[in-house]
Amino acid sequence: MGESGEKWGTKMFIGEYKHSIDEKGRVALPAKFRGKLADGVVITKGLENSLVVYTNNEWEKIADDIARMPYTQSNARAFSRMVLAGAHDCKLDRQGRINIPQNLREFAGLKTNAVVVGVYSRIEIWDVKEWEEYQSRIEKDSGQIAEQLDSFGM
Repeated sequence: MGESGEKWGTKMFIGEYKHSIDEKGRVALPAKFRGKLADGVVITKGLENSLVVYTNNEWEKIADDIARMPYTQSNARAFSRMVLAGAHDCKLDRQGRINIPQNLREFAGLKTNAVVVGVYSRIEIWDVKEWEEYQSRIEKDSGQIAEQLDSFGM
């Protein structure tokens, strides 16, 4: 369904892959991603009930950005608590699987199947049904979304 690769020296994850979740809460990450994840990863709560997997280097950048958010702002505190308190260090096993902690599986509604999505510098893990519903909404609104990206210089 997709590929990942090095582009201009940047670690890049792209594509969509369906994987099962075993009885111990482990999910295999795509073989094309594994070389970039050999040093371990951090998995945490993402947006829209997804989970996010970062390389250790990318996690340091994200955590630093979150730490710089103003503690006096309630939304900043809430977001930092969600992302940082929900984070877990993980290592891939010999089969390229990570063990998703129970609290994160519950957050994302993961039971037996998941979709692993490469999103450039991060990997997202979704419940299959949630992903399909999300994709359907986004594809339906793609014209409006594209128009709004103009404000980002796209």
